[in-house]
Amino acid sequence: MKLSILAIFTFTVVHVQAFSVAPATHATSRQTSLKMTPVDADNPKEVRVGVIGCGRIGIVHLGAITKAPNVRPVIVSNPTVSKAEAAAAQFGVPKFTADPMDVITDPEVDAVWICSPSSFHAEQIKACAANGKHVFCEKPLATDLAETVEAINACNEAGVKLMTGLQRRFDPNFKRVKTAIEDKEVGETIMIKLCSRDPSPPPFEYVKGGGGIFADMAVHDLDMSRFLAGEDPIDILAIGSCHIDKSIETLEGSEAFDTASCIVRYPNGVQAIVDVCRQSSYGYDQRAEVLGTAGMIATDNVYPNTAKIYKNHFTGNADMPYDFFLSRYNEAYVTETIAFCESLVNDTPVPCTGQDGLAALIMALAADKSAAENRWVSFKEIVESVYCSDPQHCEILPLNIFPEGFHPVSDPRELLTDDVDTKKMKESVKEESAVST
Repeated sequence: MKLSILAIFTFTVVHVQAFSVAPATHATSRQTSLKMTPVDADNPKEVRVGVIGCGRIGIVHLGAITKAPNVRPVIVSNPTVSKAEAAAAQFGVPKFTADPMDVITDPEVDAVWICSPSSFHAEQIKACAANGKHVFCEKPLATDLAETVEAINACNEAGVKLMTGLQRRFDPNFKRVKTAIEDKEVGETIMIKLCSRDPSPPPFEYVKGGGGIFADMAVHDLDMSRFLAGEDPIDILAIGSCHIDKSIETLEGSEAFDTASCIVRYPNGVQAIVDVCRQSSYGYDQRAEVLGTAGMIATDNVYPNTAKIYKNHFTGNADMPYDFFLSRYNEAYVTETIAFCESLVNDTPVPCTGQDGLAALIMALAADKSAAENRWVSFKEIVESVYCSDPQHCEILPLNIFPEGFHPVSDPRELLTDDVDTKKMKESVKEESAVST
């Protein structure tokens, strides 16, 4: 069996219209040709990959793909075709093109990696589902909550896998903390602390229209708090301020913040505290700490080497921590790539689902609302605003204006149809039950 995977990645925002795709049709009959069987260790399957978008993130993911075992890129695409040609030459990819739809509709392609600009994610996910392609999508799955639900359900109804790209879950440091929690090494969790501080602030043009500090930056830490807590959150209190780039104070909402803090309440009284800042004078600061009833576990920053200097006026690391997220999380991107490929080849559950992506967006939206209204905001408030006439047609309702017969749901899972892995599990349980009777 040969597999093919398509990746769509972030690119320099030039000729952005080229990423537009025709509206997806509701076509569940157009199933992928991917046949999933367990991997034979003596005869590993080859995963063939296509990459769309040869900008900064695209190149990083393409590099990760080339490091993944039994994965081979076969086609790349970029609106500025010269970038696609350069990437093809750099990584030895045989084909390149300017049109992403050339790759999406390629009969050899079985799955799609989407890491293009956020505003295109939803329509691209839907197009992939309509063409029977499995999907990997960088966060966010969409910029709008209703579109996020539609995109996830499009994949679920088409019977294709959808994985959300939240690479920190695959970082060995955060994974070790998760293991300690699961194995009760520090007892029962009491408090989770996360910080995320960038080396330097992004340009004004990046911040404007980026969705604000909670959706653009803190979403990773909010997701990590949920990942470590192992529970869905209850409510959140968030605040923000501006200390570094005063020019952004003219922007609306949380786009005017370069610094923010959140308190998230989880079941059983567990608290999560998140702080983020767009500038750190000492390098890229990414740490986690979990206090439990029997101890504590904490991570340090990642350095390019372990060398230390010992002098009469200084003792410490010889160099600063990694100063860019691409170098800091390079291993996580590779692990994430391998995890999705293994899910496809072995037909195992996706490790970071569309539902995980939906929950992360809901948390970010709730944080934004909390900061704007200066109050605790429950996550069910955000969920209850979504109205779906059917799984692929949803909208955000104005406050307290509900269609006749509409009953709001407070659990985001109730907005979604079963994904392909859940359907398979339920079918397996049903078959086992029939056999036992």
